[in-house]
Amino acid sequence: MLAQWTGEIIGEMHTTQITAKELAQEIGWNDKYLSHVLNCRVSPKGAEEKCRAALARIKNDRGIA
Repeated sequence: MLAQWTGEIIGEMHTTQITAKELAQEIGWNDKYLSHVLNCRVSPKGAEEKCRAALARIKNDRGIA
């Protein structure tokens, strides 16, 4: 079962047109690893915080509220 936060991240990526590759690069992960995290195949410590912070930075850089 997917964690609620992963669905929120994926939804926000979709609505803001941020790709997994862009998010993974901002976090410092491989895009395939990010996919495993978002699909709850792996659960690294601090993953939610890293994903949310990276998403916020990308949105801020693009001027997205």
